[in-house]
Amino acid sequence: MKVILFNGSRNENGSTYTALKIVSDELNKNGIDTEIFWVGGRALTGEIDALVDEATEKMKASDGMILGSPVYYASPSGEIMAFLDRFYWKGESAVRFKPAASVTVARRAGTTACLDVLNKYTTYAQQPVVTSRYWNMVHGSNGDDVMKDEEGIQIMKNLGRNMAWILKSIEAGKTAGVAQPEAEKKIFTNFIR
Repeated sequence: MKVILFNGSRNENGSTYTALKIVSDELNKNGIDTEIFWVGGRALTGEIDALVDEATEKMKASDGMILGSPVYYASPSGEIMAFLDRFYWKGESAVRFKPAASVTVARRAGTTACLDVLNKYTTYAQQPVVTSRYWNMVHGSNGDDVMKDEEGIQIMKNLGRNMAWILKSIEAGKTAGVAQPEAEKKIFTNFIR
């Protein structure tokens, strides 16, 4: 089994990466392969379709995903927003019914609002949302600061273990003959007459 962790920060190895790496390490300890996929500036430099195609192929071969973003103005980064807007339009079928989680990182505040935005994408695609024992957030303006947030580190580790448990439970269900729901064609209702 494999989980792709999407790093939506402009800084490839900053605080968001640090939080995702904690989750990734915990998944690895529980027998789940991982890859941290840096969305970075490619989402805003005219490479969005190539980026989305690459991510879609990775998700076709994966079992779960985690979205990570720093908090900018109480919301996700513009990079991850541009990526997710295109990804969920073009590659939704690659993630449908696959467990997902969101992780946010802030120096101070805005993390819950950011989580709310990220979770809307995953619920749109019928993805089971994986949680920790608190909201999936950590605080710090850089990787060193993140490592001082003991509660945040515990939350990230719990998230990794919970994601591993959900993935293994789904696999056990498949082995026992529990069928995945079938995706229905979406009904679009226009409220303007």
